[in-house]
Amino acid sequence: MNQLDQLKQYTTVVADTGDFPAMHAYSPQDATTNPSLILKAVQKDDYRHLLEKAARDHARLGTAQVVDRLLVAFGMEILKLVPGRVSTETDARLSFDTAGTIAKGRALIALYEAADVPRERILIKIASTWEGIRAAEVLQREGIRCNMTLLFSLPQAVACADAGAQLISPFVGRIYDWYKKSTGIEYTGADDPGVQSVRRIYDYYRKFDHATEVMGASFRNTSQIVELAGCDLLTISPELLGKLADSNAPMTRKLSADTAQAASLEKLTLDEKAFRLALNDDAMATEKLAEGIRLFCADSIKLDGLVDALIGA
Repeated sequence: MNQLDQLKQYTTVVADTGDFPAMHAYSPQDATTNPSLILKAVQKDDYRHLLEKAARDHARLGTAQVVDRLLVAFGMEILKLVPGRVSTETDARLSFDTAGTIAKGRALIALYEAADVPRERILIKIASTWEGIRAAEVLQREGIRCNMTLLFSLPQAVACADAGAQLISPFVGRIYDWYKKSTGIEYTGADDPGVQSVRRIYDYYRKFDHATEVMGASFRNTSQIVELAGCDLLTISPELLGKLADSNAPMTRKLSADTAQAASLEKLTLDEKAFRLALNDDAMATEKLAEGIRLFCADSIKLDGLVDALIGA
């Protein structure tokens, strides 16, 4: 078997893309999107019609409502191609607004349900800030499942699990980027700080019986993926899916509930003060969280601009 098929024996493979042919080619179980991926997709001729239809049909509702309907339109098309779930992201500009995030999550689910898409097939993506985690706690109690994104540290992961989040998306590649820039070292294999971070989170969840799913994200190379075989889910770009499909190198399971029991980890208890202090003490996590929010905000503003140009706002 090629590496992609080997990986699917241990891990649920998720397509990290807004590109429909790539999903069809690699048969992932789920798919994820974010503002950057949607912005990139709607600037291609193949997907421009989704933007134009959303603008044409809902122009009178204003820019924000058109964007919501565009995101849901992408999600619905993706659900035709994957048997599982699609993740739809809330506006990154709400990252520090608990009430606004709750309202946005409810609105997106309402749009899906109005189109007869069951909420079990949708994950609402929310930034793993304290405010975002509190929003997820409310939404989860309402049966709205959440995917906590922009996650770079164990304290973030613990707070998400304590809030009952369905799934977290720790960012392997962005952690690797920070340490590579900071130290000048080209990390490989099990020495990769991004890999180590996800392994630590996975082991913590399994050791202390948290139900929240772990989905490694933001990969820079296939070595990072190979080292996380056995993680609950991995969301992978089409480029790296292709490399896995083209390789017949052996892949073995690296993460499991059994090996997690041997991990030397202490249970954390985090209130808001402890969470903020722990996050502040981690320079990498603090910087990458802030940077990630800024980048997603910038792309959301660009997406708004494309909508504005079509509706004459």
